[in-house]
Amino acid sequence: MSKHTLSILVENKHGVLARVAALISRRGFNIDSLAVGPTEHPEVSRMTIAVSVDEQPLEQITKQLNKLVNVIKIVELEPTQTVQRELLLVKVKADTLTRGQVLETVQLFRAKVVDVAPDAITIEATGNPEKLEAMLRVLEPFGVRELVQSGMVAIGRGSRSISDRTLRPVPVPPPHVQSGPPNVQARPVDHAQHAGSAQPVSPHHPVPAPPPGRSAVVPNQH
Repeated sequence: MSKHTLSILVENKHGVLARVAALISRRGFNIDSLAVGPTEHPEVSRMTIAVSVDEQPLEQITKQLNKLVNVIKIVELEPTQTVQRELLLVKVKADTLTRGQVLETVQLFRAKVVDVAPDAITIEATGNPEKLEAMLRVLEPFGVRELVQSGMVAIGRGSRSISDRTLRPVPVPPPHVQSGPPNVQARPVDHAQHAGSAQPVSPHHPVPAPPPGRSAVVPNQH
Protein backbone atom coordinates (compact mmCIF):
# COMPACT_ATOMS: atom_id res chain seq x y z
CA MET A 1 0.00 0.00 0.00
CA SER A 2 1.11 3.57 -0.73
CA LYS A 3 0.20 6.78 1.08
CA HIS A 4 -2.10 9.22 -0.71
CA THR A 5 -3.27 12.71 0.25
CA LEU A 6 -6.79 13.76 -0.73
CA SER A 7 -8.03 17.34 -0.64
CA ILE A 8 -11.82 17.46 -0.54
CA LEU A 9 -14.04 20.53 -0.85
CA VAL A 10 -17.34 20.02 0.97
CA GLU A 11 -20.30 22.14 1.96
CA ASN A 12 -19.94 23.64 5.40
CA LYS A 13 -22.86 21.75 6.92
CA HIS A 14 -23.47 19.58 9.95
CA GLY A 15 -22.60 15.87 9.61
CA VAL A 16 -20.50 16.07 6.42
CA LEU A 17 -17.27 15.02 8.16
CA ALA A 18 -18.93 11.98 9.73
CA ARG A 19 -20.35 10.82 6.38
CA VAL A 20 -17.01 11.14 4.59
CA ALA A 21 -15.09 9.33 7.33
CA ALA A 22 -17.72 6.59 7.55
CA LEU A 23 -17.56 5.95 3.80
CA ILE A 24 -13.78 5.46 3.93
CA SER A 25 -13.93 3.24 7.01
CA ARG A 26 -16.60 1.03 5.44
CA ARG A 27 -14.10 0.18 2.70
CA GLY A 28 -11.73 -1.13 5.38
CA PHE A 29 -9.07 1.57 5.09
CA ASN A 30 -7.53 3.40 8.00
CA ILE A 31 -7.24 7.19 7.92
CA ASP A 32 -3.66 8.13 8.78
CA SER A 33 -4.41 11.84 9.12
CA LEU A 34 -7.47 14.07 8.85
CA ALA A 35 -7.75 17.84 9.08
CA VAL A 36 -10.77 20.00 8.29
CA GLY A 37 -11.31 23.73 8.39
CA PRO A 38 -12.88 26.70 6.58
CA THR A 39 -11.69 28.06 3.24
CA GLU A 40 -11.73 31.47 1.57
CA HIS A 41 -15.47 30.87 1.00
CA PRO A 42 -17.51 30.75 4.24
CA GLU A 43 -19.95 28.20 2.84
CA VAL A 44 -17.19 25.74 1.87
CA SER A 45 -14.87 23.65 4.08
CA ARG A 46 -11.71 21.82 3.05
CA MET A 47 -10.77 18.36 4.26
CA THR A 48 -7.23 16.99 3.95
CA ILE A 49 -7.16 13.20 4.35
CA ALA A 50 -4.09 10.98 4.23
CA VAL A 51 -4.80 7.27 3.62
CA SER A 52 -2.67 4.23 2.83
CA VAL A 53 -4.35 2.40 -0.02
CA ASP A 54 -3.60 0.95 -3.46
CA GLU A 55 -4.45 2.78 -6.68
CA GLN A 56 -7.51 0.73 -7.65
CA PRO A 57 -9.34 0.94 -4.30
CA LEU A 58 -8.48 4.64 -4.13
CA GLU A 59 -10.29 5.24 -7.41
CA GLN A 60 -13.35 3.44 -6.05
CA ILE A 61 -13.31 5.57 -2.91
CA THR A 62 -13.12 8.83 -4.85
CA LYS A 63 -16.02 7.79 -7.08
CA GLN A 64 -18.18 6.98 -4.07
CA LEU A 65 -17.20 10.24 -2.35
CA ASN A 66 -18.21 12.19 -5.45
CA LYS A 67 -21.70 10.71 -5.14
CA LEU A 68 -22.24 12.36 -1.77
CA VAL A 69 -24.48 15.40 -2.05
CA ASN A 70 -22.29 17.65 0.10
CA VAL A 71 -19.01 16.85 -1.70
CA ILE A 72 -18.03 19.52 -4.25
CA LYS A 73 -14.62 18.39 -5.52
CA ILE A 74 -11.88 15.82 -4.78
CA VAL A 75 -8.23 16.26 -5.75
CA GLU A 76 -5.27 13.97 -5.01
CA LEU A 77 -2.25 16.09 -4.06
CA GLU A 78 1.17 14.97 -5.26
CA PRO A 79 3.89 15.43 -2.59
CA THR A 80 6.28 17.09 -5.06
CA GLN A 81 3.65 19.61 -6.18
CA THR A 82 2.28 20.62 -2.79
CA VAL A 83 3.30 22.27 0.46
CA GLN A 84 2.54 19.99 3.43
CA ARG A 85 2.61 21.03 7.07
CA GLU A 86 1.80 19.52 10.45
CA LEU A 87 1.73 21.02 13.93
CA LEU A 88 3.49 19.25 16.81
CA LEU A 89 3.37 20.00 20.55
CA VAL A 90 5.78 17.91 22.63
CA LYS A 91 6.61 18.07 26.33
CA VAL A 92 10.19 17.02 27.07
CA LYS A 93 12.00 16.42 30.36
CA ALA A 94 14.52 19.18 30.96
CA ASP A 95 16.37 19.61 34.24
CA THR A 96 19.30 21.89 34.95
CA LEU A 97 21.73 19.47 33.30
CA THR A 98 19.83 18.82 30.03
CA ARG A 99 17.95 22.08 29.53
CA GLY A 100 20.70 23.66 27.45
CA GLN A 101 20.86 20.67 25.08
CA VAL A 102 17.09 20.67 24.64
CA LEU A 103 17.10 24.38 23.78
CA GLU A 104 19.85 23.79 21.20
CA THR A 105 17.64 21.15 19.56
CA VAL A 106 14.75 23.63 19.48
CA GLN A 107 16.89 26.18 17.65
CA LEU A 108 18.30 23.57 15.29
CA PHE A 109 14.84 22.58 14.01
CA ARG A 110 13.51 26.18 14.07
CA ALA A 111 10.92 25.31 16.69
CA LYS A 112 9.96 27.45 19.68
CA VAL A 113 9.34 27.01 23.38
CA VAL A 114 5.75 27.74 24.45
CA ASP A 115 5.88 26.67 28.11
CA VAL A 116 8.63 26.21 30.70
CA ALA A 117 8.43 24.26 33.96
CA PRO A 118 11.17 23.45 36.48
CA ASP A 119 11.58 19.94 35.08
CA ALA A 120 10.00 20.11 31.58
CA ILE A 121 9.78 22.21 28.43
CA THR A 122 6.88 22.28 25.96
CA ILE A 123 7.98 22.75 22.36
CA GLU A 124 5.93 23.81 19.34
CA ALA A 125 7.15 22.77 15.89
CA THR A 126 5.66 23.14 12.41
CA GLY A 127 6.86 21.39 9.29
CA ASN A 128 6.50 18.39 7.03
CA PRO A 129 6.27 14.90 8.55
CA GLU A 130 9.93 14.12 7.86
CA LYS A 131 11.15 17.16 9.81
CA LEU A 132 8.94 16.40 12.82
CA GLU A 133 10.01 12.76 12.91
CA ALA A 134 13.66 13.79 12.84
CA MET A 135 13.17 16.22 15.74
CA LEU A 136 11.41 13.59 17.82
CA ARG A 137 14.28 11.16 17.33
CA VAL A 138 16.67 13.76 18.76
CA LEU A 139 14.40 14.57 21.71
CA GLU A 140 13.58 10.99 22.68
CA PRO A 141 16.82 10.42 24.68
CA PHE A 142 15.86 13.32 26.98
CA GLY A 143 12.47 11.77 27.70
CA VAL A 144 9.18 12.65 26.01
CA ARG A 145 6.43 13.10 28.59
CA GLU A 146 3.55 14.04 26.32
CA LEU A 147 2.99 14.51 22.61
CA VAL A 148 0.12 15.75 20.47
CA GLN A 149 0.19 16.15 16.71
CA SER A 150 -2.33 17.68 14.33
CA GLY A 151 -3.42 16.29 11.01
CA MET A 152 -1.58 17.27 7.88
CA VAL A 153 -2.74 20.22 5.81
CA ALA A 154 -1.57 20.62 2.23
CA ILE A 155 -1.93 23.17 -0.54
CA GLY A 156 -0.80 23.07 -4.16
CA ARG A 157 2.18 25.10 -5.33
CA GLY A 158 1.75 27.94 -7.80
CA SER A 159 -1.13 30.31 -8.43
CA ARG A 160 -3.84 27.78 -9.24
CA SER A 161 -6.53 26.89 -6.70
CA ILE A 162 -8.64 23.74 -6.56
CA SER A 163 -11.69 25.92 -5.83
CA ASP A 164 -11.45 27.72 -9.20
CA ARG A 165 -14.62 27.20 -11.25
CA THR A 166 -15.85 24.46 -8.92
CA LEU A 167 -18.14 26.28 -6.51
CA ARG A 168 -21.85 25.90 -7.05
CA PRO A 169 -23.70 29.10 -7.97
CA VAL A 170 -25.55 30.85 -5.18
CA PRO A 171 -29.28 31.14 -5.96
CA VAL A 172 -30.31 34.71 -6.68
CA PRO A 173 -33.38 35.83 -4.68
CA PRO A 174 -36.45 36.81 -6.76
CA PRO A 175 -36.96 40.51 -7.48
CA HIS A 176 -38.89 42.54 -4.93
CA VAL A 177 -42.62 42.40 -5.47
CA GLN A 178 -44.47 45.59 -4.61
CA SER A 179 -47.21 45.23 -2.06
CA GLY A 180 -50.79 46.19 -2.82
CA PRO A 181 -53.57 44.94 -5.07
CA PRO A 182 -52.53 43.61 -8.47
CA ASN A 183 -52.74 45.95 -11.40
CA VAL A 184 -55.46 44.41 -13.59
CA GLN A 185 -56.01 45.91 -17.01
CA ALA A 186 -59.55 45.83 -18.35
CA ARG A 187 -60.06 43.92 -21.57
CA PRO A 188 -61.42 46.11 -24.42
CA VAL A 189 -64.84 45.32 -25.83
CA ASP A 190 -65.17 44.60 -29.52
CA HIS A 191 -68.19 46.71 -30.53
CA ALA A 192 -68.11 45.56 -34.13
CA GLN A 193 -68.61 41.94 -33.12
CA HIS A 194 -71.61 42.77 -30.95
CA ALA A 195 -73.27 45.25 -33.24
CA GLY A 196 -76.97 45.80 -32.52
CA SER A 197 -76.76 44.52 -28.97
CA ALA A 198 -76.48 46.64 -25.89
CA GLN A 199 -73.03 46.01 -24.42
CA PRO A 200 -71.41 47.88 -21.55
CA VAL A 201 -68.82 50.37 -22.59
CA SER A 202 -65.40 50.07 -20.98
CA PRO A 203 -64.50 53.24 -19.13
CA HIS A 204 -61.00 53.01 -20.62
CA HIS A 205 -62.26 53.19 -24.21
CA PRO A 206 -64.24 56.31 -25.24
CA VAL A 207 -67.30 56.10 -27.50
CA PRO A 208 -66.32 56.77 -31.14
CA ALA A 209 -67.58 60.01 -32.71
CA PRO A 210 -70.87 59.65 -34.76
CA PRO A 211 -70.94 60.16 -38.53
CA PRO A 212 -71.72 63.66 -39.82
CA GLY A 213 -75.39 64.56 -39.53
CA ARG A 214 -76.18 61.98 -36.82
CA SER A 215 -76.37 62.34 -33.06
CA ALA A 216 -74.36 60.20 -30.75
CA VAL A 217 -76.22 57.30 -29.16
CA VAL A 218 -74.88 56.09 -25.86
CA PRO A 219 -75.97 52.60 -24.90
CA ASN A 220 -77.98 52.28 -21.76
CA GLN A 221 -75.58 50.95 -19.10
CA HIS A 222 -78.46 50.06 -16.76
